[in-house]
Amino acid sequence: MTESSPSLSAEQDRSAVLALALLRGAVAAGLGLGSVTVVVLALWISAPASDSSPGSALHAAAGLWLLAHGAELTRAHTLSGVPAPVGIVPLLLAVVPVWLVHRAARDVLVPDEGHPAPSARGAFGMVVGGYLLVGAVAAYYVRGGSLSVQLPSLLFPSAVVVAGSAAAGVWTASGRPIGPPPSWAPVSLHEALARSRFRERAGTVWRAAAAGVAVLLGGGALLVAVALVWHAHPAQRSFVQLSGDWSGRVAVLLLALVLVPNAAVWGAAYGLGPGFALGTASTVTPLAFSGRPAIPGFPLLAAVPAEGPGTVLNWSAGAVPVAAGVTVAWFTVRRAAPPDAGREDAWGPWGTALVAALAAVGCGAGTAVLAAAAGGPLGTRALAEFGPVWWLTGAAALVWTALVGVPGALLLRAWRLRERDGDGEEAAYVAGDPGVAAAGKTAVPVPVPEPSSGDASRESGGGGRRWWRRSGGRDGGGIGGGGAGEEAAGPVPGDEPAPRRTPAAASLPAGAAPGPVPPAAHPPAQGEDEGVAPYDFLPTGPWRERTARPEEAGPSGSA
Repeated sequence: MTESSPSLSAEQDRSAVLALALLRGAVAAGLGLGSVTVVVLALWISAPASDSSPGSALHAAAGLWLLAHGAELTRAHTLSGVPAPVGIVPLLLAVVPVWLVHRAARDVLVPDEGHPAPSARGAFGMVVGGYLLVGAVAAYYVRGGSLSVQLPSLLFPSAVVVAGSAAAGVWTASGRPIGPPPSWAPVSLHEALARSRFRERAGTVWRAAAAGVAVLLGGGALLVAVALVWHAHPAQRSFVQLSGDWSGRVAVLLLALVLVPNAAVWGAAYGLGPGFALGTASTVTPLAFSGRPAIPGFPLLAAVPAEGPGTVLNWSAGAVPVAAGVTVAWFTVRRAAPPDAGREDAWGPWGTALVAALAAVGCGAGTAVLAAAAGGPLGTRALAEFGPVWWLTGAAALVWTALVGVPGALLLRAWRLRERDGDGEEAAYVAGDPGVAAAGKTAVPVPVPEPSSGDASRESGGGGRRWWRRSGGRDGGGIGGGGAGEEAAGPVPGDEPAPRRTPAAASLPAGAAPGPVPPAAHPPAQGEDEGVAPYDFLPTGPWRERTARPEEAGPSGSA
């Protein structure tokens, strides 16, 4: 009994941790649903002439929350009496559930004090299960209201969005690892993931693709803002006509705010070329606005261009995908040829082009996903198609970023390496010639004394210090000589470095030994300039006359 109690306690702790993970997922779903419900009820209460009941407001809040996950709703009460689908996801509102699920899955893997942390699979399963349980209750609640949910859309994309957000949270809590791949994967993939260069290039692809998508969204938002300013009067008239009281205008304003990211995606699709559909019989592109548009009264839709062929101002929207391609090239070259790395550390042209091409593929895939979420049906017949076509928008983003990004990355890489080679050649020229000093951009010659033969022999010859024994003489004129009648030895190996040989001694003829060195000819003291010595300008004639006798000759300069 005593031995089995610790295992029982560990099993209870593990079950408690999994139950806590399930509860965290349910709480995340409740927070998102509660926040939407509070806003809807506040608007319903503030409405002066509301003919709906509190139950209808709660049904609308639950349906709006499910719509934020990608579920497709159906409006039962319409003017024509035919139920109409609603499939446009408000992207700004969709950020709330995605962030809540991500945070719940990430925080579950942080162990509490005294409790073990669950496994990654257990945390993922419990958080997703708790969240989907609340989602199923909300879908059952709206089943009989004015807004009902279509069951297939609860599985895709709603459940996929929740599972992807939870998986991203688990991956973040685990340190964002890459690999290992499954056991059935080929061996080459295992070897590639084990290399640090593969992980570096994979991270570069991810960052460049994300930057390209961000530039496309930013450019699309800029296009929408300019169009709204250009059509300010129609947008204001549409805003006033939708509601007469202040509560209704607040509701319209909030709805326009949550649809701003959708408008940015529409603007990006317009700049890419495919444009977007305003019903089944109308398409808006930079080249032309054709067909019979079915435009509901809404302020953001008042920013669409005028009908007819496009002008130069419409064609200028093509600068948005060009900027995205340049961004992909720049983020690729930042890692392919960093400013502080040498040529040997830079990636090759094929590797740079491959990374830029894969980033273009990622940019196209991300743009296609956003275009699929930003568009959808708003009704039947003419409003069955509304927004950009996801596969055309993704393909256009891929083509634009590949055509601009890949050559741009190669050109930026070549420019950086050429600039670095020019700097390296200039530095090598300045450092390689001891008689040249860099003064700004001008090479100034500086007089440098010639190396003595002793120095040359020490550099080229035989490895080690040399010392000389004086052959005799009354002047003691040998190198390092002492007084008269004494034999003076040079520095012994291991004692001191060899004395510096003066240019005066180096200029003596072979077989001649210098006389006593005057004080000015001694090596400079510490702190004295070694470039120009005072003995360089002293006359050497008397020294030559004194050392011209063969019997006073010391060792030759070439010894």
